[in-house]
Amino acid sequence: MSQPPPIPESGSPARCRQCSATLSPWALSCPACHALVHADRLKALAATADDAATRHDVTAQLTAWREALTLLPAGSGQHGAITRRVESLSRAVDAGLDGPPPPGPAGAAGKKWGGAAGAAALALWKFKSIGLFFLTKGKLLLFGLSKGTTFFSMLAAIGVYWTIYGWKFAIGFVLSIYVHEMGHVAAMARYGLAATAPMFIPGFGALIRMKQHPATPQEEARIGLAGPIWGFAAAALCFVVYIATGSGYWAALTHVGAMINLFNLMPVWQLDGGHAFKALNRVERGLGAAVAVVMLLVTGEMLLVLIAILAVVQVFQTPQTDEGDRPVLIQFAGLVVALGLLMKMPVPGVPR
Repeated sequence: MSQPPPIPESGSPARCRQCSATLSPWALSCPACHALVHADRLKALAATADDAATRHDVTAQLTAWREALTLLPAGSGQHGAITRRVESLSRAVDAGLDGPPPPGPAGAAGKKWGGAAGAAALALWKFKSIGLFFLTKGKLLLFGLSKGTTFFSMLAAIGVYWTIYGWKFAIGFVLSIYVHEMGHVAAMARYGLAATAPMFIPGFGALIRMKQHPATPQEEARIGLAGPIWGFAAAALCFVVYIATGSGYWAALTHVGAMINLFNLMPVWQLDGGHAFKALNRVERGLGAAVAVVMLLVTGEMLLVLIAILAVVQVFQTPQTDEGDRPVLIQFAGLVVALGLLMKMPVPGVPR
């Protein structure tokens, strides 16, 4: 994931509506009278955010306020106020408060029926939410394939890998990468962040270009780890199919899927592990390094050597936050363990 500086989608008008001063194409405020150039659009976005708030739609609020940030001068009071609001909404997403509350009994009837009815309603709500989760994630994967840059670059990648590994493995390999990238897309959509569709670069994987910056290190970490989480789910599914069929093809896809996602957990540069470690304090980084060392001793996978070394180096770097983020640490550690164990699985025909 690469992160360009935020800029508005459309250029500014040629002249200020307040004083008729000439404006540069990307001006956000008038240099003469300091009026906001995109005042009308900002009012519309505020109305959209307020409407989303009445529907308890945190993601829609984030989408509107993030766009508003691109239309405001970075040092302005409005920019600071909206930035704080975005950070607050982002924490609500982290806490799982990004949707309407589950239905439950209300008023006197609710008090009368009490716990049993409330528990039943909550159970039904959770069941519905699980079904919607799988439905929406499946729709998201199909929607991603409808993007021209994704579909045609994916075909190009399949063609390259086809010449090396054969068509069957090439398709599975590219789809493993695709699922990983769509994990990032899903997380960014949840936080209301605009981004491009995945684009494949044969021989190097795929990338997504973010059009807006994450509001906090915690947000960036969760977006970063969403890719390996989805990628692990895909590798685990391949493993289940391998257990059911005994096919070496599915064993190979399990191994390569685990390898791709474990590689991305290296805490360096723009890899997913690097994004995750931005949310961890020094102690949590040390714990992450310890998990990598333990899994290295258990599995002997050489990728874990790099992860452990880089994690130790990060321990001695100044963390961005002293608060840390325990859920991010748990996710990182869990992925290291789960992916390390999947890579330990023997692949028929490949010496281990």
